[in-house]
Amino acid sequence: MVFSMPVYQLSDEIIFPPPHLAEAEGLLAVGGDLSPKRLLTAYASGIFPWYAEGDPILWWSPDPRLVLYLKELHISRSLAKTLRKQLFRVTFDTSFKAVVSACASTRGPNREGTWITDEMKRAYVQLHDLGYAHSVEVWCGRDIVGGLYGVSIGRCFFGESMFSAMRDASKVALVELKEFLSLKAYGFIDCQVPSEHLIRMGARKVSRKRFLDQLADALKYPAMIGPWTHRV
Repeated sequence: MVFSMPVYQLSDEIIFPPPHLAEAEGLLAVGGDLSPKRLLTAYASGIFPWYAEGDPILWWSPDPRLVLYLKELHISRSLAKTLRKQLFRVTFDTSFKAVVSACASTRGPNREGTWITDEMKRAYVQLHDLGYAHSVEVWCGRDIVGGLYGVSIGRCFFGESMFSAMRDASKVALVELKEFLSLKAYGFIDCQVPSEHLIRMGARKVSRKRFLDQLADALKYPAMIGPWTHRV
């Protein structure tokens, strides 16, 4: 991979450069590892890893940032109809590995390829075991047909990926996550990079500065560490 300008090379010390030093595309740093401490430090700084198989670990802080404010979630008529039919059963944190694997095998157009590498899977499973990464599973009968996963610290949920094997299944996961987070006084979901799918559901672009300011406010609250239970 060729970088358009020098980027910060991470060392063994768990520290990141200020996000405003990122390239225009959002690339901030390269290297390091995916240890829980480094990942949590990154998220708390508004930074996330995103790289392809065979590349070094790349760390990003894009400007603008895609954010879904919970009060702005848009439910279309067709989705509302799906919700009324109650076709699906939703759970939280019951099949994290299965959701991550499904997301890795069904990538969308904005993150093509195998960016959810085996290394990434192991890292997020470890975060899940520590109580910081969470999944939403959507079931039809005994099969998982949709879901999402991400990381939560303070009162911020950092969405990582979602998948759908049946129409509206991933949207149902997002709606249920929104309802849960609203009950816990969260204000927004970090969607990281632009996605037409999420924009249609109400996500919008905000400046990096605004995102970081709101993240700082969200981090003033303790994290909900440990397994989450649906609708509790």
